[in-house]
Amino acid sequence: MVGTIINVVAVLIGGGIGCVLGDRFKEKVQITLLSGLGIFTFMLGVKNFFDSKNVLIVLSALVIGGVIGELLHLEEALGKLGDWLKKVFIKDGGNDRNVRFVEGFVVASLLFCVGPMSILGSIQDGLTGDYSMLAIKSILDMIAGMAFASTMGVGVLFSAVMILVYQGGISLFAIQLNSLVNEAMIFEMNAVGGVLLAGIGISSLLAIKKIRVSSYLPSLLIAPLIVAVLHWLNIDYF
Repeated sequence: MVGTIINVVAVLIGGGIGCVLGDRFKEKVQITLLSGLGIFTFMLGVKNFFDSKNVLIVLSALVIGGVIGELLHLEEALGKLGDWLKKVFIKDGGNDRNVRFVEGFVVASLLFCVGPMSILGSIQDGLTGDYSMLAIKSILDMIAGMAFASTMGVGVLFSAVMILVYQGGISLFAIQLNSLVNEAMIFEMNAVGGVLLAGIGISSLLAIKKIRVSSYLPSLLIAPLIVAVLHWLNIDYF
């Protein structure tokens, strides 16, 4: 849990600095900064996608996970959670910085929680107490949180809650997860996460096309399940 706590503090510090300095950035600087983050997020997603050893597993996971996500209305659920947080903690609805509260919360939560460093770092922290990987991730998240908060507002700060729940949960159950999840499963899970990151870059950051990225979150669980089934059937998927 030590690594997760460091990560949460880093995001709060970076996000807080970004919120304080946000109004001092000119609009052109904010747009350029957000675009740069969008391009970086997209390319990071592409890089993670190539972790896959069989792209058909990734495709199948996205299709199945996307259907499940739509049936569960995950996109709307995250939006409602953000709206509730906004009503509870944001009293001045007329402040321009709060307009993108929900988007900042959702985008930052997905960006900070989806990826190989979150999964592998949390498992490593839980099993061995080595939080070095999460410490590196914390530095990256602090910088990203500063940039995101300067353009997307205080909603980014609340992504720290998602980090605590997500990474903390993985660390607490790392032994059980490690007995169920093998290296092949991690590869495909990371590849699916890469596709979601690319979707965030295209949809929320670069605003090229609206994509209901949250609906694909079940794909992160479907991918390792597909690997497990193929292994059980003794089918060579590499």
